[in-house]
Amino acid sequence: MANKFRDTPPKTETSNNNGEERLTAEEIESRVQKPQKPRKKGVLAKGLSSIFSGTFLTNESTLKHLPFILFLALIAIFYIANGYYADDKIREVNKVSNELKELRSEYISTKSELMFASKQSEVAKAAEELGLKEPLVPPIKIEVDSIELYKGSN
Repeated sequence: MANKFRDTPPKTETSNNNGEERLTAEEIESRVQKPQKPRKKGVLAKGLSSIFSGTFLTNESTLKHLPFILFLALIAIFYIANGYYADDKIREVNKVSNELKELRSEYISTKSELMFASKQSEVAKAAEELGLKEPLVPPIKIEVDSIELYKGSN
């Protein structure tokens, strides 16, 4: 292969006595040019290039299928809109879930504060601030015969 960045030109040898020029393989290769085949595009490449260049719009077959193409475009728009709608719903569900976690933790802390405040010793402390004292004598159960109670009222 020829190195095109090389500064020195390739050397030619004239070693024959006949005066014939002896060529290197690089020079022979450079002199013989191979015919280059035009590259064929595949079906996919042709289709993509016609879409991106816009030439597919000039085909009559495209105009024939225009309602179907519009239908597909409409479905694509609905698909994209549905994706955004689903993303919004997922964000909303996550937001509500986080709010539920916060409310549950607030409920648990409030419930524990209420249980602490409703203990007998805490109630006694709160009553002393109001001037009430806890009775030292246990309460006495008063028993009354209900029959005698009703006889006395009549």
